[in-house]
Amino acid sequence: MDVPLDTVSAYFPDAYVIDPVAIRLAARKLEAGELVAFPSETVYGLGADAENPTAVASIYAAKGRPSNHPVIVHIAPEADIGYWAQAIPPEAYQLIAAFWPGPLTLILQRAEHVSSALSGGQTSIGIRCPSHPVAQALLREFKAGKGGIAGPSANKFGHVSPTTAQHVRDEFGDGTDSPIGYVLDGGQSEVGIESTIIDLSRIATHGPVLLRPGDISAAKIAAVLGVAVQAADSAAPRASGTLESHYAPHTPVLQIEPAHLLTALTELRQAGQRLALISYSAGTEKSVPLVAHYPMPDAPHGYAHNLYAALRELDQANADVIVVEAPPQDIAWQGINDRLRRAAFVSTEKFLQFKYLP
Repeated sequence: MDVPLDTVSAYFPDAYVIDPVAIRLAARKLEAGELVAFPSETVYGLGADAENPTAVASIYAAKGRPSNHPVIVHIAPEADIGYWAQAIPPEAYQLIAAFWPGPLTLILQRAEHVSSALSGGQTSIGIRCPSHPVAQALLREFKAGKGGIAGPSANKFGHVSPTTAQHVRDEFGDGTDSPIGYVLDGGQSEVGIESTIIDLSRIATHGPVLLRPGDISAAKIAAVLGVAVQAADSAAPRASGTLESHYAPHTPVLQIEPAHLLTALTELRQAGQRLALISYSAGTEKSVPLVAHYPMPDAPHGYAHNLYAALRELDQANADVIVVEAPPQDIAWQGINDRLRRAAFVSTEKFLQFKYLP
């Protein structure tokens, strides 16, 4: 299929077919200081040359991101992590060997020559190596594989992250008014939620610390390191996606335990609320009139894969509230529950008068 390369989007028939012309064009745009949206196995990133302060500032401006909120630097599999970080502990290399390329971000001590703008003014830096083939091709082409791409999620700050190229276009537009110079389309992100973030910058005093759960669980990390992973403490470095309210659609979100779901839907409907529903148990959606329903897989991998697409679709359904059947609390669901809790954080206060809420 022939697609003009002077448009914002480059076409990939599937995530594993690489268009070298599109990759070269995207890399040249990054090297020229432009923003490029690119796919990863987690979500789509809004990329800029991590060594170009003006380009990094453009990320913050486009997203409306606070300057003290750090971004993650993405590097190629062959890149030298020692260029970006210093005093790298042996535990970092253990985790790299086990999980890179993949959905794991390591927080390390930032090398002195690396701009503090990447870390929100902190002495640490977040680094990861994505496994998506399009992202890897871009990273290998960009600065001959020796550069780093600063890449927070390609959405406005605090909103639902994008897992398709169309989500990026919906967020930022698809023309000359868009702040993005190019969008690489690599299909739907496989994992569907952001990477696990582990702080190793204070490992001598605090051990490994989980700052954000994701597809790679704390238990898997502990199995590699041979020590327990600690919960985040008040002095932990700030990290991407860890504010109490985050990943939120414009429509309010309510999580309801499965045992109370029908009662909650009935009460909301009687109060005149237009309802959209995300559920993984069959049948409840037939009991109460809904403006939209998004059925989800009942396994964590499939649920995570579809989560942001579901929130984005139902955000367009003209509902007053998106009701989510709360997932299980098992460790395998930790990343999903983290995202849903943050998505619903502000909304919950608007519905405290309903008896089913704790």
